[in-house]
Amino acid sequence: MSLNAVLARIGELNTLIAPPPGGLPPAALGAQRGAAAARGQGSSGSSGSSSFASMLQGAGATTPTSSLALPPGAGGRGALLAAVQAEVGQAEAPPGSNDSPRIAEYRSATPAAPGPGPWCAYFTSWAARRAGMPLGPNGEGFGSVDALYSWAQGAGRAVAAGSGMPPQPGDLIVWDEHIGVVESVRPDGTVETIEGNSSARVARRTHAADSAIGYVKMGP
Repeated sequence: MSLNAVLARIGELNTLIAPPPGGLPPAALGAQRGAAAARGQGSSGSSGSSSFASMLQGAGATTPTSSLALPPGAGGRGALLAAVQAEVGQAEAPPGSNDSPRIAEYRSATPAAPGPGPWCAYFTSWAARRAGMPLGPNGEGFGSVDALYSWAQGAGRAVAAGSGMPPQPGDLIVWDEHIGVVESVRPDGTVETIEGNSSARVARRTHAADSAIGYVKMGP
């Protein structure tokens, strides 16, 4: 159908939907609609109307947007929490291998693309980078909990457990050779966390307030 024909057809539909002031008598209005319908059918029955309807649908169609990822440079504890919460349930394949396609992505957030190994620090480094808050002097991330906490101490971001400065959701929580992300703190001081490499997966855990050796502040 040509553009002129489409425009003419739109004009006919507008006339049918919104008649001039005063309107038409019911009989005349019915006759007008019948004539317009007949013209829309053309020589091939209902194909003209369906073709025109398809053109209208195509003209009004919109391309669906993809789900939004965290924008580049987005920062803050909330962005870090969103990153780790989306990963809960990711597991080693096979169990005990310290590996899976997703865990390999976590390792990619550290230098030299290391092979499989204990991956809690890799996971934390990956999440921090995704949130726009990379860890390390040059944002290189860490594969070692000890190296990560040593850097945090030198950068003035480490807080010893029991210091009277409770962690905030989105801060990192550090134990001997293990690290996770604080998801929430209960009124009694119990800390709820999300941790990589916890029973061979990314998992939620709950810990006593005095179980950690310290925290890494991820914001003011």
